[in-house]
Amino acid sequence: MSLKVISLYSGIGGLDFGFEAAGFETLAALDLDPIACFMVRLNRQWPVIEGDIAGISSQAILDTAGIPRGAAEVLIGGPPCQPFSKSGYWVSGDARRLDDPRAGTLTHYLRVLRDTLPKAFLLENVPGMSYRGKSEGVEAIRNAIAEINALEGTHYSFSVETLNAARYGVPQLRERVFIIGARDGRKFRFPSATHSLPCEAWHNASLTPYRTAWDAIGDLPANPNDEELQMTGKWAGLLPTIPEGENYLWHTDRGGGSPLFGWRRRYWSFLLKLSKGLPSWTIQAQPGPATGPFHWRNRRLSAMELGRLQTFPDGIVYDCRRADAQRLIGNAVPSALAEILAGEMDRQLLGGKANNSFPTLLPPRREPVPEPEAVARLPSKYAKLIGKHNEHPGTGRGHRAIERAEAIG
Repeated sequence: MSLKVISLYSGIGGLDFGFEAAGFETLAALDLDPIACFMVRLNRQWPVIEGDIAGISSQAILDTAGIPRGAAEVLIGGPPCQPFSKSGYWVSGDARRLDDPRAGTLTHYLRVLRDTLPKAFLLENVPGMSYRGKSEGVEAIRNAIAEINALEGTHYSFSVETLNAARYGVPQLRERVFIIGARDGRKFRFPSATHSLPCEAWHNASLTPYRTAWDAIGDLPANPNDEELQMTGKWAGLLPTIPEGENYLWHTDRGGGSPLFGWRRRYWSFLLKLSKGLPSWTIQAQPGPATGPFHWRNRRLSAMELGRLQTFPDGIVYDCRRADAQRLIGNAVPSALAEILAGEMDRQLLGGKANNSFPTLLPPRREPVPEPEAVARLPSKYAKLIGKHNEHPGTGRGHRAIERAEAIG
């Protein structure tokens, strides 16, 4: 019998795919985005609630799931990334604020948690939520959970950790913060890392080597016949001059190319290219025309390739514009990491048995890894940029930082 899941802010289903692989079943998936809802309906039979959670009652969610209050095994969701400006929201101890229709996405997740009382919950968000000195979001959730316990007589526990997906075999360097708790007070212990990061390859022999971009997409066609994948714009001709695994820094006075840019004067993802022998960098949801990571064949990644790097199960149909697919996939949680956490939640919090077949969504090893692609010569149109360029002066000293400081002052 499947374990019952209520899913909020479901998106394309990254978390849900992982829980599905661990033996759970999504009984209600809620999202505001019509394209995300269309994609979920296209690929799964999960009941979908399409709309703004602020206008959807918790009872309507339970009715869609077909279960009473307290029957769901898990509530999962990643409220959309947002500044946690209401840092003192729970200081007053006023639990009625959960019912405020003007509340943000985080508060609505907590409102549904209070009203549905699942046996366990998982909340995912950006790592900035738990940065030292900037952890207002985590503290707001901790206070809200305490308020729910006081109001409902529950004992929800609270465990928080920032995880890098590549440490668990996902072929992508992607950090997210996870908060997990159980209604009966059982404390969740996050699983130890199983894979080394590239920087640790020679230092931690007890870990399995990281999975690579080649492991994830090496079996897919190298040059899909899709015009949408062709890079366009001012820098399209420069990308082939950058080696695999490098970015624009290759063309600085510290790199191996021509000095076209100042050191660290651009974002890290500018002209960033995958390496066959390394994990992918974080997939962006809404990249600019020169924002990577790009394929080692000097093009954008296809929806299928993006899904593979997020460890989505094979067979997902992406019947939408590529830009929409990138946005949905880039906002998702790597499904293999969700599968690992779901399996541990079942074992630790729900009385399930350890399953040695987990995780099933990691890509297989693909060896041997081919040699890097050849690097093109610098086109003449970029030669005018060759010269001496100033380095970035340091954190808080750049042009934009100074402008912001002057505006505030």
